[in-house]
Amino acid sequence: MSIDIPKNDKLLKWVEEVAELCEPESIHWCDGSEREYDEMCNLLVQAGTFRKLNPEKRPNSYLAWSDPIDVARVEDRTFICSISKNDAGPTNNWMPPKEMKEKLQKLFKGCMKGRTMYVIPFSMGPLGSPIAKIGVEISDSPYVVVNMRIMTRMGKAVLNVLGDGDFVPCLHSIGAPLAPGEKDVPWPCNQEKYIVHFPEERSIWSFGSGYGGNALLGKKCLALRIASRIGYDEGWLAEHMLILGVESPDGNKSYVGAAFPSACGKTNFAMLIPPSTFTDQGWKVTTIGDDIAWIKPGADGRLYAINPEYGYFGVAPGTSVMTNPNAMASCAANTIFTNVALTEDGDVWWEGMSDEPPAKLTDWQGNAWTPGCGRPAAHPNARFTSPASQCPSIDADWENPKGVPLSAMIFGGRRRDTIPLVYQAFNWNFGVYLAATLGSETTAAAVGATGNVRRDPFAMLPFCGYHMADYFGHWLNVGRSVAKPPRIFSVNWFRKDENGKFLWPGYGENMRVLKWIIERLQGRTGAVESPLGWMPRYEDMDWEGLQITREQFNALTSVDRTAWQAEVLSHEELFLKMFDKLPKELLRMRELIISSLWRSPEHWEQIGDVHPEGWNE
Repeated sequence: MSIDIPKNDKLLKWVEEVAELCEPESIHWCDGSEREYDEMCNLLVQAGTFRKLNPEKRPNSYLAWSDPIDVARVEDRTFICSISKNDAGPTNNWMPPKEMKEKLQKLFKGCMKGRTMYVIPFSMGPLGSPIAKIGVEISDSPYVVVNMRIMTRMGKAVLNVLGDGDFVPCLHSIGAPLAPGEKDVPWPCNQEKYIVHFPEERSIWSFGSGYGGNALLGKKCLALRIASRIGYDEGWLAEHMLILGVESPDGNKSYVGAAFPSACGKTNFAMLIPPSTFTDQGWKVTTIGDDIAWIKPGADGRLYAINPEYGYFGVAPGTSVMTNPNAMASCAANTIFTNVALTEDGDVWWEGMSDEPPAKLTDWQGNAWTPGCGRPAAHPNARFTSPASQCPSIDADWENPKGVPLSAMIFGGRRRDTIPLVYQAFNWNFGVYLAATLGSETTAAAVGATGNVRRDPFAMLPFCGYHMADYFGHWLNVGRSVAKPPRIFSVNWFRKDENGKFLWPGYGENMRVLKWIIERLQGRTGAVESPLGWMPRYEDMDWEGLQITREQFNALTSVDRTAWQAEVLSHEELFLKMFDKLPKELLRMRELIISSLWRSPEHWEQIGDVHPEGWNE
């Protein structure tokens, strides 16, 4: 046993009950030390789960390949088991808690035979922060232990802070008991999977998967699904949202939260490196978090946010020194890679990492791979787990227990048309409406035909732990509860021309949009009213070092009335699912937008500089 047994009766009783149910061979209380981490990694190497990478190429780093049936979150097996089905809402899978518990009890009975049961105390957020929460995960997976050490504050120090206080119990098993003398496999898991949340109990049960958010229960399960419900009850927000800091040349610093669905450049934006023309002026961008924000009202009437995580669980494919050099630096050492390819010299590779792939690789399923063989070398959801402290752009206040004050929130999806490059909501309620109706076009990796618009309110559709209409109402209430709520903006980096080419260069050039947003907060730049909100004119943007003509800018920011009439009508499909609980304010916002869109085009002649073509009739 690695640490002294804590004096917390609830925790001790729960560990005892789980051990009786799951019947492990032994119990290990994790202390979170470097020595323990190294021992666990060596254990995983001996089991064939890990391959130690070339220490000259990737110091203290490892590669794991999962079973092909266990490669991503399983949304269809993820449940919100609230007492009332109506509390879970129409966008979540639900089952009565008693019925689900009976099902899970049978699955967990004896599921850890022949294995060690690890008790993992962890803190989501800086230790002792008034915004942080403590959880304890019980798992039979050493892979979970080492990933949780990177992703959370974990071990003895957490128990010292916990004392006899309350915690969120998180039970996990890969569901692969070992009979006496039975040989283990490198990636044990179970064909049957359940990721279950009990909101009233504040507890999580996960069975069958050893991968990602299915198994690292501090991440999506606690940090979003359970925390969103806790936030609803306590008056704060748990959001699928990055946090970055922007310092202007005069030393003024603003913090911004931003929410994007998958495949919309979230991590790239969180770790944005401005073009040299901006850094030469003195602009700086820093990173608080890349994925999750916990946001609470402060005494000064502002909203304060922390990144509850301690590391990054980043998508590897598409990440490169060209697209995100800060992410590449973050995973240069002390990193666990999962389902990427192995190079001949003991390093890692994935699609998009370099223009030319290596001549020979071992792919994520352990097979020989060469360019042109017809299959990807890395799985599309391949990941790297790396310490946030290794990110070159990490903000000096990223572990401030009080959090950082948010001045703006940005929402954006992947849309080839309709949505302008950027606009500012008229007020908080308009901002909630634009976030509630956020949509993104499906990609090849998503279910459904490519190019269809999938509504993903607040980028939280898979992660909201209660009724989405109540969630909308909660956002409206939070805005009313503070004197200085952040201003809300919409962005779209993905508009295309008639030939299917992107109109906006993206990546570091997104700094130009970010600068306009920051200067709007400071009252230092202009804008013009459109039917949707406030939009920049061509002369309001900083174009130094980038050749964007006025005509190109018009194409990026035009508001097509016909397209927007169809867009607003399409929101009805989402709203009808939750109509009985939908806040009336959103219906009012919808009516105001419709009335603006149906006015005569002449009403908007003031935006002629932005849209010289006027409305598309």
